[in-house]
Amino acid sequence: MTKLPKNIERLRKNYLSTKVILAMDLVLSLISTFIVLLIVSFLTTSPIYTPHFYVIILLVSFFASLLMMLVTGTFRIIIRHLRIRDISPFFIVSLVKALIILVVTGFLSGEVLGQTFVLRTLAYISVFGDFMLTLFLLLGTRLAMIIAYDIVSSRVRERSERLNVLVYGTSDKSLATIIRLQNSPHYRIVGFLKNSSENHKISIDGLPVKEFSDEKTFKDIISKMNVEAVLFATEHDAQSEENALINYCSDNHIKTLIVPSVDEVAEGQSFFKPREVKVEDLLGREEIKISMNEIASFISGKNVLVTGAAGSIGSELVRQIATFGVSKLILFDNAETPMHNLRLELEDKFPDLDFVPVIGDVRSPNRLDFAFREYKPKIVFHAAAYKHVPLMEENPCEAIRVNLTGSRNVADKCIEYDIDKMVMISTDKAVNPTNIMGCTKRLAEIYVQSLGLALEKGEIQGKTRFVTTRFGNVLGSNGSVIPRFREQLEKGGPLTVTHPDINRFFMTIPEACRLVLEAATMSTGNQIFVFDMGKPVKIDTLARNMIRLAGLVPDKDIKIEYTGLRPGEKLYEEVLSNAENTIPTDHDRIRIAKVRKYDYEDALEAAKGLELLAGAVKIDDMVKLMKKTVPEFKSKNSRFEKFDIPDGK
Repeated sequence: MTKLPKNIERLRKNYLSTKVILAMDLVLSLISTFIVLLIVSFLTTSPIYTPHFYVIILLVSFFASLLMMLVTGTFRIIIRHLRIRDISPFFIVSLVKALIILVVTGFLSGEVLGQTFVLRTLAYISVFGDFMLTLFLLLGTRLAMIIAYDIVSSRVRERSERLNVLVYGTSDKSLATIIRLQNSPHYRIVGFLKNSSENHKISIDGLPVKEFSDEKTFKDIISKMNVEAVLFATEHDAQSEENALINYCSDNHIKTLIVPSVDEVAEGQSFFKPREVKVEDLLGREEIKISMNEIASFISGKNVLVTGAAGSIGSELVRQIATFGVSKLILFDNAETPMHNLRLELEDKFPDLDFVPVIGDVRSPNRLDFAFREYKPKIVFHAAAYKHVPLMEENPCEAIRVNLTGSRNVADKCIEYDIDKMVMISTDKAVNPTNIMGCTKRLAEIYVQSLGLALEKGEIQGKTRFVTTRFGNVLGSNGSVIPRFREQLEKGGPLTVTHPDINRFFMTIPEACRLVLEAATMSTGNQIFVFDMGKPVKIDTLARNMIRLAGLVPDKDIKIEYTGLRPGEKLYEEVLSNAENTIPTDHDRIRIAKVRKYDYEDALEAAKGLELLAGAVKIDDMVKLMKKTVPEFKSKNSRFEKFDIPDGK
């Protein structure tokens, strides 16, 4: 809220002292008596209107008013809450005071007043005038105060609805932000803000450009200009100030706002209403450029099937695919409520989209067969998977059944029904896996790639091309670290981090899905594409940034607790896209992984063996076969470490 001068704000928020109100009312009563005395003395030449008479009548007016105000309690009635029923005490005070003055006046000048009718009439008129004027001043002053209070309050409400905002930077996008918000009912742009040690006296479009170099100069600026928020025009601007201005704003309770991205605008966010900076904005990167025309020609007019369609990645793939004019979109998932919610969303956002939700499980070949047979897809995006590392470490057989068997079922159906292309979503945890989940995803990659190679060699009949895409953690996915931290923040903490040095690569869900679509158009078949995930982020730093963005102080307002690495968890994630393990492509964010190729018969035999062991819940034998099939699988912080195969054997 925009700050008012302290004395005005105090008057607006606090009630006036009853002593002050009583004193005000006594003064008003005396003024009314004095004015009436002056008027009457001007209209007559009667000898009773002497200075001595004035003093006596004014004293009588004072004490009579004081007595009646104490009796009726008029000074205790809150002025801003005055109602019609509250008028009667003021009427009584004014009337009784006037009658007492009449009695005293008659006593002091009985014979003189009795001489003529005119003098008696003037005496009665003066008393009536005193009554009316007193009542008018007491109530009129209160009415004037109520009107003044309402005016001040309305201005405060108007100001409270408009934040005083400094726009960060002086780029073209910053200037465009000024233009978009110039008539906003929510924000008042008061200037620009730059990180600079200089002190130039410049302005742009009549708005000053304020420069800061440290927290002290920043505090001086916000104090002098009553700044309540800093607005970033782009994510890049916010990221550049992650360790400076963002922290200054948090420490000084200044809001940090950002202009919505193109993705958010497409999802219904107003382009003209900034939102608060989220930790995802600080982790994101410049918007990915994708070949819109090539993607459109790839999927437009075709039936497309998405498995795991109601999940974090699957649902975003569905949203993006829906914009490319597909003939029919088949949603395949076993989660009823998320599927229902996705259906409602698609009906609302894409009323012309022809889509069909199919409740089914990739572990069921018959249910998959129904979807392929009934809806005849030509392109399949396989996103169905179990993904939580600790949970899969505790339930390894189910990880095999979903991640390996489910992927094999989908791939086999693609061959059977002459699907043009299958795109499988994999993970960075498949690289030198240290946990059950990562290994099952690597096994799925092995089966799908070996199947594609067998097709190329003519060992198997079919035309499907297989593409695998690997990427790291996605921001905001179901059960991921950021939603968990948000829940812990809402409960008042603590935020739980497994290790102070643990780091992870992050990517937003929309950009991951854009890269999946781009890779799908690039592939000629059987490649495993990996995405440039940028720089790794320490989870401890992520937690502290989230606390600061919530306007709180880490380790003071919200504690951070270190709980220890969980079973199968790595301290540092593998780098997906370095020059040693990948081959570049025409897209600067997509590379092709160098991986060992497996013979299809060997991959099929291993898959069948693992599926039998998983079905029989022979966990130890199953894990041993996993490590034999994927020798680089070395368990970390897990009971399965005893089954690791030494290097070279």
